[in-house]
Amino acid sequence: MAFNTLGAASPEKSARPGGSAVRTLTIGTLVAACFAVMLAQIGIATPATLNGLFQQDLHPVGSQLTWISDAFLLPVAALELSFGVLSDLFGRKRLLLVGAALLAAGEFVAGSSSGVHQLWVGQALAGLGAAALFPTSLAMLAAGTHSARDRARVIALWAGFLSAGGLIAPVLGGVTGNYGSWRWALIIVGILGVVSILLSLVLAAESSAPEGRSLDWAGQATVGIGLIALLYAVIQGPTDGWSSASAIVGFIVAAVFLALFLVTEARVKSPMLRLDLFSNRAFAVAATVAVVGMFSFLGTAYATSIRLGPIQHQSPLRTSVPFLLLQGPAFVLIPLTSWLLERVNPRWPLGLGFVIMAAGQFYAATLPVGNTTLTSLVVPIGLVGVGFALSVSSMTATAVNTVPIHFAGMASATTSLLRDFGFTLGPAVIGAVALSQAATRFGAAVQTAGLPADQLNAALGAAKEGGPLAVNGILPGQPGSAAHPAAFDALGHGYSIGYLVCGAAALAAAILTVAAMRGGRSDNIVRQEALIEKAGLYSG
Repeated sequence: MAFNTLGAASPEKSARPGGSAVRTLTIGTLVAACFAVMLAQIGIATPATLNGLFQQDLHPVGSQLTWISDAFLLPVAALELSFGVLSDLFGRKRLLLVGAALLAAGEFVAGSSSGVHQLWVGQALAGLGAAALFPTSLAMLAAGTHSARDRARVIALWAGFLSAGGLIAPVLGGVTGNYGSWRWALIIVGILGVVSILLSLVLAAESSAPEGRSLDWAGQATVGIGLIALLYAVIQGPTDGWSSASAIVGFIVAAVFLALFLVTEARVKSPMLRLDLFSNRAFAVAATVAVVGMFSFLGTAYATSIRLGPIQHQSPLRTSVPFLLLQGPAFVLIPLTSWLLERVNPRWPLGLGFVIMAAGQFYAATLPVGNTTLTSLVVPIGLVGVGFALSVSSMTATAVNTVPIHFAGMASATTSLLRDFGFTLGPAVIGAVALSQAATRFGAAVQTAGLPADQLNAALGAAKEGGPLAVNGILPGQPGSAAHPAAFDALGHGYSIGYLVCGAAALAAAILTVAAMRGGRSDNIVRQEALIEKAGLYSG
């Protein structure tokens, strides 16, 4: 039996006017795909509540803490397009199984870490699995729905389970970090990966779309090198210096290879990314705000995790509370977002979501770092969560609904790549901005603080190795601990600037959305119905 209109049972295949059969979405496939995207998001979000424990146990210095998050996110952003092609060629069920297996293996490696470098390796392996799960799960749902209204509903459901993963992750990290070990959080995520394998194996129906698709090795190589070089330069800039050879070479390599990627995709017979998709205004705007808006959202999440963990030294359980506010609304508001996607032009909920996000981020920037009460974060972080709930479904639906059904793998992979590239930029850019601002402020403040020579020299030595975060982590009574107030204030200033940058990005995304998107109330529905009917896949 199948799940054709989100509640009505129908045969697994239905006939279209031409007489051939069309596969519809089974309940088992829906369950497997939603669990898979939830798992991938749990993997991304779990480290956020554990940054304080990583700092305490593994003693990362400089940019090493940022790399814990981005080691997971980098393969997601760099490889999603390729996994979208692979799912079209070899079957989406197979890719769900492979993705869950890689993620589980990576989490087990990370959970057994004795040092930060092994943690990076495990995170990268898990991120490789998530790179398969994100686009494949969305493609399975998009390919199995044959009216735009059904597709709007399953996209809202998919986005809701993505956010449910973000809701579960802080609880998991907070409870295990508070009452056990951060390692147990990662091991439990690995066990959930095994559960996902079993669900996909038993419940998911196979689907593929190999027509006209082939692996684009040149495209994958150029985009992979370009993204890795860009993120390396952004993350290492504050540590090595923005004028250092490593940063300059990183930016140059990134510019060259990303330009080569565009040239390659315009010339190859079967590109990973069809550049002509961007000739559609709605898709182009959705693509742009996917990067900018999701950078803004995860930048806020990262700034909050650093504020509560390594700066304020709050427990993982307390650190988890704001993340419930960030991710919870998207799951709770599934009925509302689904209703809006069917009846309202997506630019309005999308634009409104970004405005609400910006309001919360600007508010968060005004909070003094010495305020450790969780109630002070309820309004600003709650606003960001509600804004994200409105924007993520609208953005995904807009992008996917501009693409013919037989490009479901490419559409979902492109949408996921752009969203997750924004996610990857969040910790990288906000970490770079905040640490640079904090280092400048700390350097000026500590020199005029009147510290004894031994305390000053010890503090400057710690700052040279690991920045103000290292000084902030010095225990009372140890050499350099007298500089703790200066480091604490500098870090608060730096991450407040980070919130402001996030707010400015969200506001820019809102303006672009409202100004550049056009169309009537249901143009997105009409457009997608026409694409489906043209493809001969309309099921009535």
